[in-house]
Amino acid sequence: MRLPNQRWRISSTNPEQIDELVKSTGLSPLLAQVLVNREIVTPKLAQVYIDPESQLLPSPLEEFSDLALSVELLAEAIATKDKIAICGDYDADGMTSTALLLRTLRSLGAEVEYAIPSRMKDGYGINLRIVEEFASAGVGIILTVDNGISAYEPIARAIALGMGVIVTDHHDLPEKLPPAHAILNPKLLPESSPYCGLAGVGMAYILAVTLARSLGKEEELTDRLLELFTLGTIADLAPLVGVNRRWLKRGLRQLPKSQLAGIQALMQIAGVSDAQKQLKPDDIGFRLGPRINAVGRIGDPQMVIELLTTDDAGLALERAMQCEQINRKRQELCEQIERDAIALIEETPIDWRRDRVLVVVRPQWHHGVIGIVASRLVERYGVPVFIGTYEEDTSILRGSARGIEEFNVFEALEFCRDLLGKYGGHKAAGGFSLPAQNLDAFKQKLSAFAHRCLKLEHLKPLIKIDAEANFIQLTPCLYQQIDRLQPWGIGNDFPIFWTRNVRVKEQQPVGKNQSHLKLTLAQDDNTEMKAIAWRWGDYFPLPSRLDIAYKLQENVCNENKNIELELVGVRLPDPNFIFAINSATKKAIFEYKRRTYVCSWWETLNELRIQNEQGKILAVSQGQNIGLLGDSYERTQQVDLTQPHYSQLIHTAFAALND
Repeated sequence: MRLPNQRWRISSTNPEQIDELVKSTGLSPLLAQVLVNREIVTPKLAQVYIDPESQLLPSPLEEFSDLALSVELLAEAIATKDKIAICGDYDADGMTSTALLLRTLRSLGAEVEYAIPSRMKDGYGINLRIVEEFASAGVGIILTVDNGISAYEPIARAIALGMGVIVTDHHDLPEKLPPAHAILNPKLLPESSPYCGLAGVGMAYILAVTLARSLGKEEELTDRLLELFTLGTIADLAPLVGVNRRWLKRGLRQLPKSQLAGIQALMQIAGVSDAQKQLKPDDIGFRLGPRINAVGRIGDPQMVIELLTTDDAGLALERAMQCEQINRKRQELCEQIERDAIALIEETPIDWRRDRVLVVVRPQWHHGVIGIVASRLVERYGVPVFIGTYEEDTSILRGSARGIEEFNVFEALEFCRDLLGKYGGHKAAGGFSLPAQNLDAFKQKLSAFAHRCLKLEHLKPLIKIDAEANFIQLTPCLYQQIDRLQPWGIGNDFPIFWTRNVRVKEQQPVGKNQSHLKLTLAQDDNTEMKAIAWRWGDYFPLPSRLDIAYKLQENVCNENKNIELELVGVRLPDPNFIFAINSATKKAIFEYKRRTYVCSWWETLNELRIQNEQGKILAVSQGQNIGLLGDSYERTQQVDLTQPHYSQLIHTAFAALND
């Protein structure tokens, strides 16, 4: 028997806070628990979370000290016909940022061009070659998007050549900031700012809207810019909190009715073009975003810039179809490299538990997709992954890194900076290059860093669980409440619930290569749920009894809507669990003070047991004034059953059993 190697973190409960949110918002107790887990613990915070538009935002001009100067420099360049050049990046964030500012500046009458470094030849960010080419072309102002914060030397060279430089970026700050005329980066703000989670496209959006407003052109631009902001923010896995949540909520409603030819074409090709249906982050994260990112990884980013800036429907469809073809090639490359990497890890073998970091290097892997493979390896092994391959000049190695919660990728790269060439990134991900001769020293130094922050128990994929639920609670009403609180995503994870000791009634492998599992699950009161477990074919067959962790999803078939489970974790049930409901003589479900309980009467023991929504059990022996409260024999406490809360709860349970 083989099960996913996971660690579960189940959130603790605070009944008082949950009750307060239930009363003030009308949310179900399960969803109120989710909000408390997101540190939304007061009715006021809940109001802003449910309706982000109700929050009074500080002006970006107050938050970003260099924003007014940036607008002034660009407005002057537009007025004097001074040439502006945008230096973007080859990922979805950088390409949508570039397209957003191109559209803005062109509509405002600017003379503007752009350049994006080659992923294969240049690597990430503005470089000396691009700066020299801009200077030769007579550029007056360079505007970086989604890069530049670590490019001290190229920006110093641009200043020396007499060009103005505005850096817009969102990556972590280096020890020494570049000598630009203006720097716009949310990492310069306090963490309490609603703007601190912006991606590169969010920073570009603020600059564009503020510039358009200063020139009296905001009204005609904002909707289209918001669509590009939405696309880039979700595709870049930016945290869906603060202004990101506020603007994305609006943008996701707007995207299905987009007037941008490129977005229309992309949605058509990806099969998400229903104008009546609001998009969700997953529609972008798994369908639109990958088609854009694929081009930046293994194609020419100019294709995406043309897609997102053209008003020609025919050209847009042509470019969208090219994105589709490139994405299919990207998928094939990823699958092959993932197979190669797993074989290398398992057969060599690589002792990543000893090192507490996994470093995988092989020649002739494609630079553009190894970051995706790194993410998959993190999911599989639960360890920070640094994956690399050699450039055409085999003396240089280039790689990508992905981390786990307790490990900061950017800090790890900083720790190894004396061995590296270029590097950059943030807590969860990064990129780097280094001389091949430094590889062994790099592995040793990464391992030393990992031992500082990781224990062996951290080296398992982490499942963060919000609350325990019974299948009877998993209603269409609960799903609709969850759906109304979109967008869920990075920094605001989709709710994960768990249910203990379920029965696996049916299971079968499905899909290409039988790589997924389709299941029918039941609790002991015979309440059933259908479930899907993506990429779990290797675990077939699962044991007949399991604790399960899952997300809710809606399955639409022939206009019928059903709530199903998407399994994200399983484990064997606790054999000492005190709530073995199948041995009970009588069972009932009841409501008490707007909460759902399950109760059972045990004839052989003369005992009543009541389970709450968080999985705790109250065991009451007949004729006794002291009961046991807990979730296992090891974690129980005595309680006084004469207290009004317990006595009324017990009375309601007996009434339900006798009904």
